[in-house]
Amino acid sequence: MTLARLAPAIFVLLWSTGWVVAKYAAFFADPLTFLVLRYTFAILLFIGFCVVTGARWPRSWTTIGHAIVSGMFLHGLYLGAVWWAIGQGVPAAISGIIAGLQPLMTAAVAPLLINENLTRQQQTGLVLGFFGIALAVLPKMVAIDTAATPIQILPVLVNVLGMAAVTYGTLYQKRHLQNGDIRAIATLQYAGALIVTVPLALALEDLQVTWNLQLVGALVWSVLGLSMGAIALLLYLIRRGQVSRAASLIYLVPPLAAVQAALFFGEALTLPMIVGTIIAVMGVYLTNRKAARPVPSGDAARSAAAR
Repeated sequence: MTLARLAPAIFVLLWSTGWVVAKYAAFFADPLTFLVLRYTFAILLFIGFCVVTGARWPRSWTTIGHAIVSGMFLHGLYLGAVWWAIGQGVPAAISGIIAGLQPLMTAAVAPLLINENLTRQQQTGLVLGFFGIALAVLPKMVAIDTAATPIQILPVLVNVLGMAAVTYGTLYQKRHLQNGDIRAIATLQYAGALIVTVPLALALEDLQVTWNLQLVGALVWSVLGLSMGAIALLLYLIRRGQVSRAASLIYLVPPLAAVQAALFFGEALTLPMIVGTIIAVMGVYLTNRKAARPVPSGDAARSAAAR
């Protein structure tokens, strides 16, 4: 099978592990501080990878600027907002439903920013995918004891802003970075992420880090599996096709994260979660399925053959 066929499945599998990594890392480091470490090591490894593999660096300052700006939105503002919000007490169920807003945001804004229109089938798929995610996490949202664990409005809003940031960053990537070496662009994007995350970590956290084997393991996987593997695949998918199709894959992340939580943390898999996952998969299939070309009529076929 080719990379084009395998890339979506591999991306979803890798990206969904971020929930498990975040849960482990939160015990040993402040969220933004952990992200600073993650981005720093990602830059160093990407530079080495670029040197060894002979990557071509952008010669235009405009392209360099676009890569840095896209990284500020795709990584710095997105992950910074989501990780900080979860650290402030936003439940994973609510964060999951907010994550489901990204494909809908992308579909709504794409026609305005990059002239990308969706077919009726794709629109149906996006709505169906969001409904599936809502069904999967709704029981957990209802079960949240807001009296024992009050949910503050600011972290929720910050979480939503994170989804808006990654939506804009994805469209920005599609519009301004269709060409160029993905390896070099990814390196510059993490420089942009640090520009955002370092000041936020200094302002909002005590930069607490407890170094141990668990933290090192979480950091290694965050850098290699997520920052290098998953993001490289995401950039590849954005470049090859519609951003709305790439964004629709996010619908599959919360269900896969729930399965991993059941395996690693013993969290139960409920019937609504299983049914919702099936519906979300159907939505992603409709969004990414290529519409069949219409079969030409007899006269049209003979005319085309004559030409």
